[in-house]
Amino acid sequence: MVTLSSLIVMVLVVSAVLGFISASAMFLIWWERKVSAHIQTRFGPMRVGWHGVLQPIADAIKLLCKEDIVPVGVDKWVWWLAPFFVTVPAVMAFVAIPFGKNLIVQDLNLGILYIIAITSTGIFGIFMAGWGSNNKYSLLGGMRSAAQIISYEIPLLISIITVLLFSGSLSMQKIVTAQAKYWFILNPSLFVAFFVYIISATAEVNRAPFDLPEAESELVAGFHTEYSGMKFAMFFIAEYTNMFTISAIAATLFLGGWRGPLLPGPVWFLIKTYTIIFVLMWVRWTFPRVRVDQLMGFAWKVLTPISLVNLIIAGWFILK
Repeated sequence: MVTLSSLIVMVLVVSAVLGFISASAMFLIWWERKVSAHIQTRFGPMRVGWHGVLQPIADAIKLLCKEDIVPVGVDKWVWWLAPFFVTVPAVMAFVAIPFGKNLIVQDLNLGILYIIAITSTGIFGIFMAGWGSNNKYSLLGGMRSAAQIISYEIPLLISIITVLLFSGSLSMQKIVTAQAKYWFILNPSLFVAFFVYIISATAEVNRAPFDLPEAESELVAGFHTEYSGMKFAMFFIAEYTNMFTISAIAATLFLGGWRGPLLPGPVWFLIKTYTIIFVLMWVRWTFPRVRVDQLMGFAWKVLTPISLVNLIIAGWFILK
């Protein structure tokens, strides 16, 4: 039975998570603009606030005030629900992410399995957006995304299984505890798993150079071409929230999570997570977009065999 006190706690926790996600998404949007500007030797946002720090707030106000245009011929229910199917799983993943020793919404016994399962459903929202838009380019973007995510999930899951062999648990907190002596990334097999995970996760969240589902040069903007206002913003928020999630998982599985000297656990966790995010931004503004045949071939012919061989070697060392 749910008591009033437990209901209040749940509301406060949900509010805190949603507040952090909103603030983090706005910060990451501003940060990516600044990172890309420095890489391209330009200023980026400068006028709205100190170094354009208030630019994301101005963007949010603009999107809130924009007209919500519904194109003729869309499948209304599918088209309307697509942004929610993309955003809600991204938010739900935060339930099992450990920000500190005692700073986690729920330490699930199957924590990593829960995160993988819930984030995988985001593909339905992307495909729904393409299918319901009554736009051939949006449909192609959604189909590309489905093929891409399904393909890159395989090496990503194998790399996570390699971590589970060494941790002996699916609990996110116990995976961090298993790294009390050393970070898993210092193990040769897990270093390879980390490398495969980062590449696969980049493709999973449609980040360049794997952003084929929204390749502007040929698909206008992909699956969200027909969206405007806050519906478009929800896709954007989901993208940056998912980027934080995959980086948080990498920090937890390979970099010791919240463990670290001197500083509090949550500070270490955020330092590691945002460092990985910076690397993803760096990659985006450094490498050109690949072709779709190169994208799929790299997943099936390169990453999947490497991850499988690495898993076998890791299992052999553990049994030995």
